[in-house]
Amino acid sequence: MTAKTLTFQVISGESDRVDKFLALHLPDYSRSRFQNLIREAAVKVNNEVVNKTGCIVVEGDLVEILLPEAVASELLPEDIALDVVFENGDLAIINKRAGMVVHPAAGHDTGTLVHAALARFKDLKGIGGELRPGVVHRLDKDTSGLIIIAKNEQAHRWLQDQFRLRNVEKIYLALVDGKPPTPTGRVEAAIARDPSHRKKMAIVSDAKGRASVTEYRTVEVFSNHTLIEAHPVTGRTHQIRLHMAFLKCPIVGDTVYGRSHPSIELNRHFLHAAKLKILFPGETNLRTFEAPLPNELVDVINSIR
Repeated sequence: MTAKTLTFQVISGESDRVDKFLALHLPDYSRSRFQNLIREAAVKVNNEVVNKTGCIVVEGDLVEILLPEAVASELLPEDIALDVVFENGDLAIINKRAGMVVHPAAGHDTGTLVHAALARFKDLKGIGGELRPGVVHRLDKDTSGLIIIAKNEQAHRWLQDQFRLRNVEKIYLALVDGKPPTPTGRVEAAIARDPSHRKKMAIVSDAKGRASVTEYRTVEVFSNHTLIEAHPVTGRTHQIRLHMAFLKCPIVGDTVYGRSHPSIELNRHFLHAAKLKILFPGETNLRTFEAPLPNELVDVINSIR
């Protein structure tokens, strides 16, 4: 994105905080983005620099904003292979392998999907003023399957709205120990950070956690295991893993919420984001994308079938 200056005149009925006014006229950008630009002296009202995010503009005011060119990310691109299922100028859908962390964090400052995306996609236009991919949803390190990223601010905002409005449908395949209490079902159990183990999540009372809903259906029943499809209606951290454990049928290989010694030898948990249905910007029909089970999970199914 090259730097550009835009000017708007406040008309009747538009008097408001200047960040809200700008969000009204530039809906592809977030209010927090405008607030940051105000702090950087990039917004003027009637030719005077605005120095407070709560500045009120009234009818007749001229509001000017400098949208700067996106700056390079501090993260270094890494030439790591990605399985790109779909790509256009706005979005990319990637079939993530198990073992890859999505976003840099403590203990994972290299080798992430974001590092790989910086090298793979040359047409990134910036998110929040920084040349980086926009990650709206994540997959756990040991969960494989489909994840979508945005290449520019407009697509990022669009995806945020689609997930917030629950217009995105995600279907996971999971092999669980035992079997759920019913062939199909719906789990409603609130989730919050585990107070005893800060790296874990926990099922808690509704008053202490965030509402969490997972729907599931049985795909195939085996002697000691069940293959299910799980549809997370909400998108909480570790949601499917927690909800399956809550039903006393934890996901195979999940040593955090399931058995400390897995019932089947597997160096990951058996959870795969198999299908994604999403509406693209400017389109009216949902698109569906699928990712087949990785070979190591196919081998597990064949071994118990």
